[in-house]
Amino acid sequence: MGNTDSKLNFRKAVIQLTTKTQPVEATDDAFWDQFWADTATTVQDVFALLPAAEIRAVREESPSNLATLCYKAVEKLVQGAESGCPTEKEKQIVLNCTRMLSRALPYIFEDQDWRGFFWSTIPGAGRAGDEDEGARPLAESLLLAVADLLFCPDFTVQSHKKGRPDSVEDMQSLDSCEYIWEAGVGFAQSPPLNYIHDINRTELLRLLLTCFSEAMYLPPTSDNSILNPWVTFFCSTENRHALPLFTSLLNVVCAYDPVGYGIPYNHLLFSDYREQLVEQAMQILIVTLEHEGGQPYRPPSPSSMEDQDYVGPNNLFVNYLSRIHREEDYDFVLKGLARLLTNPLTQTYLPHSTKKIQFHQELLVLFWKLCDFNKKFLFFVLKSSDVLDILVPILYYLNDARADQSRVGLMHIGVFILLLLSGERNFGVRLNKPYSLHVPMDIPVFTGTHADLLIVVFHKIITSGHQRLQPLYDCLLTIVVNVSPYLKSLSMVAANKLLHLLEAFSTNWFLFSAPQNHHLVFFLLEAFNNIIQYQFDGNCNLVYAIIRKRNVFHQLANLPSDPTTIQKALQRKKKSPDAISRTSSLETVSMEGSRPAVPAEPGTLKTSLVAMPGSFAYMYCMLNISIRPQPQVNHFNKLPLQTIMRLLQVLVPQVEKICIDKGLTDESEILKFLQHGTLVGLLPVPHPILIRKYQANAGTAMWFRTYMWGVIYLRNVDPPIWYDTDVRLFEIQRM
Repeated sequence: MGNTDSKLNFRKAVIQLTTKTQPVEATDDAFWDQFWADTATTVQDVFALLPAAEIRAVREESPSNLATLCYKAVEKLVQGAESGCPTEKEKQIVLNCTRMLSRALPYIFEDQDWRGFFWSTIPGAGRAGDEDEGARPLAESLLLAVADLLFCPDFTVQSHKKGRPDSVEDMQSLDSCEYIWEAGVGFAQSPPLNYIHDINRTELLRLLLTCFSEAMYLPPTSDNSILNPWVTFFCSTENRHALPLFTSLLNVVCAYDPVGYGIPYNHLLFSDYREQLVEQAMQILIVTLEHEGGQPYRPPSPSSMEDQDYVGPNNLFVNYLSRIHREEDYDFVLKGLARLLTNPLTQTYLPHSTKKIQFHQELLVLFWKLCDFNKKFLFFVLKSSDVLDILVPILYYLNDARADQSRVGLMHIGVFILLLLSGERNFGVRLNKPYSLHVPMDIPVFTGTHADLLIVVFHKIITSGHQRLQPLYDCLLTIVVNVSPYLKSLSMVAANKLLHLLEAFSTNWFLFSAPQNHHLVFFLLEAFNNIIQYQFDGNCNLVYAIIRKRNVFHQLANLPSDPTTIQKALQRKKKSPDAISRTSSLETVSMEGSRPAVPAEPGTLKTSLVAMPGSFAYMYCMLNISIRPQPQVNHFNKLPLQTIMRLLQVLVPQVEKICIDKGLTDESEILKFLQHGTLVGLLPVPHPILIRKYQANAGTAMWFRTYMWGVIYLRNVDPPIWYDTDVRLFEIQRM
């Protein structure tokens, strides 16, 4: 009953607020306390009882009342942070004010005239004992109060005062480094789980995320010097809790095990408050880890990491992330991320019996940031085959999302990560490990290595993904080229897939239909050359596939250059518009337990960059990958065919002779012959290995910001923090 009364009283207060035409004085506590002192409303109640139209009406018609509401709510948070919320009533007031601000802030951000409001000072609200410097802006007071409240004993952390319920710890002298939320990086003790603390932390983090979300209301720009003032202040030395909070967020995420004790269906019986906390913690981390504007962030060299004088970036979260250096910390983070990324792939005999997390996109962004800001972490990842525990889930997500246009952002982040990894030699070497897992993917069954898995999935994306993925083809094949010099033995399935792609990309109508289409042929030829020159001995399957499809290479060597023939080829294109044959060569049965990739269900919301260009050229300027000078469309004699033509010249007559002499029709005998063959001294001089590395630039920074906020917007639906507000960073479309 009490809860119904609370809702009724809260609603009455809202109606009073929206109908008052005269300003209500800030000193009228009887009026303002109705919003937080006498109610026990949930965050969902606050969103339902304070509709968007009414917040906008107050903003337009009685702006001073909205200003006072925000100021009074922040004042209550500051008081709670100072007192340490010793009573239940004070805790309830803090939570109610947190919910009110989470509701109101997006409507302040969406109006340009209001955006400076939180950065103005309120008369008489000076810094404690420091009146001369003037008052703090409201935003700073709010952020510092939230930071304090996140380490408030008996509210968000376990109290260290034993057996004295009347004693309250002094918030000002409290060392929050002793109250880190979870064991892991830089902290050994794991505090006992307390779901009330988890719920309270989640509410405060939700408010923090809402503060940071001002970025959603600004149009996209590639000008990196425009900073998010909320993030800049929160991650500065002004926040005395920056280190313990960064550590708490990272450890809570990486220590989380969604399966728990492994009891089937336990996630249906118990609410997992830790999961909600982990999601909010992850989102705060990826938003705060946006580096300063100006120059793209350059991580320190490993040698300077050890140097005590190394200062690092002003954003303390980026600074701390870049300075993690202990192997056991790297191991904890990598194993945690791999466990969570792999969670949705786990197969059980009882349907829906294990919990499946939904925040894999945020995990991928966090993994990206770790590799980008901490090069020693990237080298650690590639040092052992643990990198494959990240690779397999990424390939699973890419394969699963390939037909769903609402998940095109997921496809991009997955491919970006693989491109970043493929720039390091060790990644190619690790791919030779045999693939023995049984992850349910709708790809052909094969026996082989992780390199085979990568090629088979890439082939599936190109031949049966939706058309908006075409800008990614260059990236996918760049990854294949980068790893190709290290691939010791491709399976027959993977070899056939590569030849099928070459066949599709080298048809005259495809080659001549766009000026950059020949890049794809160029990349595939380069990959074949790398394998032939550097890994010929173990790759009889690929050599055999090349010999079988030798006519494709002969056609490429004799491409027409006269305009009439080119025009005829393009006319043929109009009759068959699909860029790539959608039936794969030698398609086989899919893996057991797999589901086909499907388009988005009608009504699915998706976010996209405003007018995101969809061309290969755009992708390349965005990724800033260096490509060798490429031949123009009418100069195909520059295609790197020399090595393959020499291989065919030497081996085709030998294979034909064996077949005639021994009457062979069995390909296993031919493979055996090729296995023991050699081309030593017969091929052109090996070319140097060329790796195309990912390089950060303003375009990618903008893409990441937009993608990250798009994911956060769509994932926060209960309550729907930003739904139906005037977001400008991206477009929201219903599929």
